[in-house]
Formats: sequence, C-alpha cells, structure tokens
Amino acid sequence: MKKRLFSLILVLALLLTFVVACAPKEETPDGKSVALITDLGGVNDESFNQSAWNGMKQLEEDGFKISFVESEKEADYAVNLTNKTEEGNDLIWGIGFLMEEAMVNAAKEHKEQMFAVVDVGFEEGAYSNLVGAMFHSEESSFLVGYIAGHMTETDHVGFILGMEGDVMFRFQYGYLAGVAYAAKELGKDIRVDAVTIDTFGDTAKGKATATKMYSDGADIVYHAAGQAGSGAITAAKEMGKWAIGVDLDQNELAPDNVLTSALKNVDQAVYQISKRVLAGEDVGGKTFFLGLKEGGVGIAPSSDKHVPKDILDKTDAIEKLIIAGDISVPITQAEFDAFKADLG
Repeated sequence: MKKRLFSLILVLALLLTFVVACAPKEETPDGKSVALITDLGGVNDESFNQSAWNGMKQLEEDGFKISFVESEKEADYAVNLTNKTEEGNDLIWGIGFLMEEAMVNAAKEHKEQMFAVVDVGFEEGAYSNLVGAMFHSEESSFLVGYIAGHMTETDHVGFILGMEGDVMFRFQYGYLAGVAYAAKELGKDIRVDAVTIDTFGDTAKGKATATKMYSDGADIVYHAAGQAGSGAITAAKEMGKWAIGVDLDQNELAPDNVLTSALKNVDQAVYQISKRVLAGEDVGGKTFFLGLKEGGVGIAPSSDKHVPKDILDKTDAIEKLIIAGDISVPITQAEFDAFKADLG
C-alpha cells in the first residue's frame, strides 16, 4: 500500500511539474470565477465528470468562485456555454469530446472569453482563447489490460465502451493490447468480448451488458463508460466477479470486486490549467498531452488490495517500458493489428 501511495504522490508531482512548466505569476482570486459544463454525464457520475468537478473544488478551496451546469442532451451545450459566458466567468470548462463542436463555435463567437476543454486537442494557436487537455488513456488501459490478462482464471475477459470515437478508442485498443501482451507472456490465448453500449449514463444497460459477459464466461470486465459503467461494477458485485474501474479509483463502489482502476487525472488537469489561465499566463491555443510520463494517467493505489505483488511488480516494469518508448501502445484498429502481429 505504501508503494501505491508513493506512486500516486509521484504521479501528482509529475503532473504539477508538467503543467506548471515554468513558475506562474502569483494569482489571487479577486472575485474570479470558473464554470464547468458537463457532457451527458453529471458531476456525481463517480467517473470522468466527477473527477473534473473535484478539480473545480480545489479551485474553490483557493478562494475562486465555481459553478457547474449538467447537460442533459447535446442541444444543451451551446445554450449552457452562452449562459455561462453571459454570467461573466473568467474561464469556462467543457468536459468531454462530445462538446468539441460547441466549444469551438463558442470560442469563435466569444473571442474575449477564455475556454478550456477536456479530451479535445487542436493545432497550436488555432484558437487563441481555447485550451485543450488530452490524455493518453491507452497507456493506463494497457496496464489494467495487462493485469486482467494475468489475473483471469477463465482466459476470458470483457470490455464495455460507452461511445465510439477517437478518444474512446484509446481505452479499447490500449486494453486489448495489454491483454494480448500478457497472453503472449503466459503462452496462451485470452478471449476479449468488446461491446459498445452507446451511452455514458444508462447504468441499467451497463449492468445488463456486463451480466451477459459474466454469464458467457468472462471473469473480469473493464468499462470505459462513465456513469453507465457503474452498472457493470454492480453486476460484478452481484455475480461475484471482477470489474475494472476507470477515471477515478472506483474500488470504493465495490471493495471486494473492483480489481483495479485506470486513472485519468482530469481533476489535476482542470485545477492546474485553470490556475495558469487565471494567473494571466498565455496558454490560449495550446493543447496539453498527459500520459504516464507526465503523471496524467496511471493505475489506482487500491490495486494492491487484490492484485498480487508479483503482478504489480511486472506491471510497474511494463509502465517503465511504455514511458521509455519501448512499448508503443496502439490507439486504432490498424495499430492494434500491427501490435499483435509484432507479438507473433
């Protein structure tokens, strides 16, 4: 546990070093305010949006005013952005790749307003009032896939994807590659059932999908489906199987059934980038890319509750290989096919 705690502290320190590449100007709240707009999930989704909101609450602790609005449908994005702009916020966050078009349009329409968005990247300087934060989620997904490959007793695991898209495929192909890498080490074939459920909010659908996977023989299911994925964790708990969480350490949702979680430190990205913007730094038009090297992703500190030390040690070694560039994690079907071919 001490090792995992130290690793988490190191991760946050690395992220701080990355985002605050040079010492920022000392900022004071002075009534400054930051607003957050969710995609189709809520700030209590126990996953992606909640992590972002946790970063906002850190800003509140520093004395900044914060607020949020939850989008119920895609048509809400533009309306919510306009409303938050008219409120006079100093910075407005959009959470999730589903908001890309709305964020770009808002940045074009309100050129004096600063915006930032998670899981969307831009060409350098494309929008002077818009900042992007991208994560190498494929890297943490590779690590939990590697753990799943070593931990499965049925040689059959599952993966639930919330929605298709380039950002989400990072989770899928990273996981598939991690499982394949472990299977190669162990000299066996491991079946992976991968299903896209086209929702981030329908917990019943997440649960039903995981239940079928478990019934079909999978003993470990990883989800990248936001709040819908909590349904998969419920299924694991009810059926006595393993689930792998995402974005946050989700072990507390089912302490005896969440094997590990692929962390995505959205909270720290929101907090640190906000601090730079509010301090008046010229970060507009930039996209920050955060992976294992930068401390933007990783595996949960609770992993040592259920994952044996020898497997965690091997996972640490794999992490070092990824950081060093000795393992290139795929993010597309073509890259995954090439990765598997190279494994032999």
